[in-house]
Amino acid sequence: MEYQVGILGGGPGGYVCALRAAQLGLSVVLIEGERLGGTCLNRGCIPTKALVTSADLWREIGRAAEFGLNVGEKRVDYAAVIARKNQVVNSLVGGVEKLMKAANIRVVKGWGEFKVVGQISVTTENGVEHISVENVVLATGSSSIRIPISGADLPGVVTSEELLEETELPKRLVVIGGGVIGLEFASIFQTFGVQVSVVEMLPTLLPALDEEIPKRLTPLLKRSGMEILTKTAVKKIYQEGGGLIVEVEDAKGVKGIPADRVLLSTGRRPSLRGIDVDNLGLEMEKGAIKVNAQMQTNLPHVYAIGDVVGGIMLAHVATAEGIIAIEHIGGSSVAMSYRAIPSAIFTHPEIATVGYTEQELKALGKVYRVSKFPFSANGKALAMGESVGLVKILADEEGVIVGASIMGPQASSLIAELVIAVEKGLSAENIARTVHAHPTLPEAIMEAAHGIGSKPLHLA
Repeated sequence: MEYQVGILGGGPGGYVCALRAAQLGLSVVLIEGERLGGTCLNRGCIPTKALVTSADLWREIGRAAEFGLNVGEKRVDYAAVIARKNQVVNSLVGGVEKLMKAANIRVVKGWGEFKVVGQISVTTENGVEHISVENVVLATGSSSIRIPISGADLPGVVTSEELLEETELPKRLVVIGGGVIGLEFASIFQTFGVQVSVVEMLPTLLPALDEEIPKRLTPLLKRSGMEILTKTAVKKIYQEGGGLIVEVEDAKGVKGIPADRVLLSTGRRPSLRGIDVDNLGLEMEKGAIKVNAQMQTNLPHVYAIGDVVGGIMLAHVATAEGIIAIEHIGGSSVAMSYRAIPSAIFTHPEIATVGYTEQELKALGKVYRVSKFPFSANGKALAMGESVGLVKILADEEGVIVGASIMGPQASSLIAELVIAVEKGLSAENIARTVHAHPTLPEAIMEAAHGIGSKPLHLA
């Protein structure tokens, strides 16, 4: 049998691509070497958010007295925290498996190899199967980068995937890399009482964000007890006295940071496992598969989506790209747009962004307007005891919203309103004149929108 679509990789790009293919009436086979859901569901987005939820609740319990509550003895059972994380992951993986079955999608568990156009070879527990496919969608994701420094292979030096499986909290954790993954883990472990140090080579944490956000976040992290070392290079890692020492160097010189665990969080690279790039003649760009706006490669009937194409390595981007690819295979004239891609960072406080940053607009020479509204002036935030942070909106000279950043409570959910605004080209006035329920956190967005045309109402 020849399938109309063969998908290599069952992450959030691949499995959603398969579901959409089934909806369009296409025969589809999905190949996955491990569990459905990919890195996001099994070793990334979902398990870390399960830990974030436990950490957030623990933080709230620690503040119970502020709200007039006495909760008695408090103790972290980290093994139980991990067990709950695993339960959440298993439940969602099971849900994806049921969706595949309900849509009559054939799922082949095994490692796929794509060497010849029109065929995927899969090594399963029963041997090798050669599957004929009319169209191929490559969705093989990405893998963690292990930086080439002395000691990076020592016991106790781990990636995020390995750290997620440990059932005991270390006393001291050094995080190498001040990006999204590193800071999320730093926030989780610091909340649970671990002594955390973050080492970043660049002058600032989260360099891709609007520069105002890391400037506001860094002192908050330091105030919580976290050590933040920017403009600092890691020289080597070595063992000493039953633990580890991370030797770093900054403008003041060289020093050693003691650790029980060292998290390598220095980025991810496209995974080309099973893809014979040279034999196929696939066109590459900076280590990733090159595609057009329809997610087509340079080869007829071969598409690529998600982290393997580089660019914005986010699960929801992979999902959107998978839908575009399969709809184009199905005959639709569609194109992927990256105009309004939201990003959410689950530190404390949360951060979420969309569209341009202020420094990007400056670099482009664009005329723009800025408005900010602090959560300290929002009634619901004050009632929640979460008044740190702000909403920042950027608009063009006509008042059309082109970018936004939120740092504060539930930022990851609040950003949706501004994603729609950027995607649909709404003006700040459109948002300001939309009635928002009171008392709610989204009123902070409305207030910031008022500030583009005139002034926020509840800010002196």
